[in-house]
Amino acid sequence: MSNEKWIDLNDKVVIVTGGAMGIGEATVKDLYNCGAKVAIFDMAEPKEENLNEDIKFFKLDIRNKEEVENAVQNVLKAFGHIDALVNDAGVTRPRILVDYYGKEPKYELDEEMFDFMVSVNQKGTFIVTQAVTRVFFEQKSGVIINLSSCAGLMGSKGHSCYSGTKAAIHAYTISWAKELGPYNIRVVGVAPDILDRTPANNDEKYRAQAYGRGWSLDTKPEEFFKNYKTSIPLGRPGHLYEVADLICYLISDHASYITGVTIPISGGKSKG
Repeated sequence: MSNEKWIDLNDKVVIVTGGAMGIGEATVKDLYNCGAKVAIFDMAEPKEENLNEDIKFFKLDIRNKEEVENAVQNVLKAFGHIDALVNDAGVTRPRILVDYYGKEPKYELDEEMFDFMVSVNQKGTFIVTQAVTRVFFEQKSGVIINLSSCAGLMGSKGHSCYSGTKAAIHAYTISWAKELGPYNIRVVGVAPDILDRTPANNDEKYRAQAYGRGWSLDTKPEEFFKNYKTSIPLGRPGHLYEVADLICYLISDHASYITGVTIPISGGKSKG
């Protein structure tokens, strides 16, 4: 990602959930480089070098309504207004519906893991969006960017619960756009597929994913990426900055007539 300002986001104030790492971190940097002020909502601490007077960190659990509402008010105190929300915070734990291989029951979906993914991905997104939308409604303007996933649009073997939560985010996007459009509030979804590896994609995640697909538990993470040239028409994984660039564009005034859709960013990949 270039440090150059490629689109004008001057004076815009953006909240990014999950902004401490991965897509969220790349988005925060891109927004800042383009002139925006950014509030990071996360439980993880961002890198110290990523914070300054125009990038502020609010440590919170997006599932906690009181914490979220207090943070939104503190963003208003710090920056005076809010122009956009990026709902990036989310979790994934590969789990199969039934342990049909009969070797690793810990990789079978249970209620605790189901509730964890649903509470963060669906409930957390709802809580933050409701709190910020109250601000948008009063000012009669705002943009909400929801991070879905191609898994939510097409399904993914071994990721049924995660896929379900991301399908819900897609449904939120369509429904909220219809509800909020009359108040000049746009809602757009972004659905990445295979991207550069992030801290969330640790070895244990790939081990669980390999088991769900019937592969050896000793499968190395790089094995998941060796068939790019056949599975992705563009022949490579996506870069985090490419997702961040799309988000910046959608927040900008150049995208003022885009709402109620989820945009895949997948290099043309069409199978989960």
